[in-house]
Amino acid sequence: MSLKSRTPTTESSPRPDGRDGRPPATRLAHLIAGRVQVGRYSGLLLCGALIVLFSVQLPQTFPTRSTVIGIAGDQSITMILALGLLVTLAVGQLDLSAAQNLGMSAMICSVLMVHHHVSPGVAVLITLLIGLLVGVLNAIFVALVGIDSLIATLGMSSVLLAVTEQVSDYQFVGPVPSGFQKIANHEILGFPSVALYAVILSVLAWYVLEHTPVGRRAFAVGANPDASRLAGVRTVRYIAGSFVVTSLFASIAGVLVTAKIGNVAPTLGPAYLLPGFAACFLGTTQLKPGRFNVGGTVVALLLLAIGVKGLQLNGTQLWVTDLFNGLALLTAVSAAVLSGKRRPRQNQNRRASRAEGTPSAP
Repeated sequence: MSLKSRTPTTESSPRPDGRDGRPPATRLAHLIAGRVQVGRYSGLLLCGALIVLFSVQLPQTFPTRSTVIGIAGDQSITMILALGLLVTLAVGQLDLSAAQNLGMSAMICSVLMVHHHVSPGVAVLITLLIGLLVGVLNAIFVALVGIDSLIATLGMSSVLLAVTEQVSDYQFVGPVPSGFQKIANHEILGFPSVALYAVILSVLAWYVLEHTPVGRRAFAVGANPDASRLAGVRTVRYIAGSFVVTSLFASIAGVLVTAKIGNVAPTLGPAYLLPGFAACFLGTTQLKPGRFNVGGTVVALLLLAIGVKGLQLNGTQLWVTDLFNGLALLTAVSAAVLSGKRRPRQNQNRRASRAEGTPSAP
């Protein structure tokens, strides 16, 4: 018998009545913490804390209806792009071309309407088809040729940037027709319609990823592609399809941002890349820790949006936004890595504790 097992234990040893000797309030707090698992809801708690902090600091500007509407409108495009990124991340891939696909789609849609006088409906259709074509090319390079997704989509991003610059001639393009702008700026229940589109797409993505066989197989491919293939899942098809879906979401976001701002710059796309990935990775620490999920991504994006908006209203310089998003991404990835290292040790400790017949440490 080990020295540890011979050491008398009074606090952790169970009493004859089934209690552990701790005060009732302490036992209740531990029970609630174990059931609720506060860590997975830390994003919502931080959102509440930031709202209180900025409301106290900026009582005239932050806790207002215009701030809420501004956050909803500004983050809707990022939300749609993040949903697309979430699909490729779910199958274990990266699409670094998605943000530039957004920028190219916005530019093509604007050029078709402004320079070539194409009707909005036809311009949107052509833009979405071009966006899908980008997804098909990414799928061919990654799923069929076998190029690493990081390299393939990085190269595709450079190609799309060149297309955007050639189409725009390095100039702003706009304004698009006012009727087309109403697609994104028309108010529904006091909120811009683009926010409603983001909500609808979020619900759709949540349902498909969480409640359909397609979603479950996609996560299985991301977790272990070899095991999934041996189990009969067509991994190549899921990987290829994920790039097509991501490109479609990016193209939709490009169309909506064109309608939202009216004038498109050739450098529009890259600004959405970091916030989109930051929301996805930070979302893995929320609601379903260790797993990419739509709910966690929404919470993470809300957290980032509140933080950035509060800093902007505080009068900070523009570079603070990039700093905030970058630190959030580093923090999220670090938390995920440390959690992954800690989980096997916790499981090992639990098995050892059960073997010795002693309670496991939390």
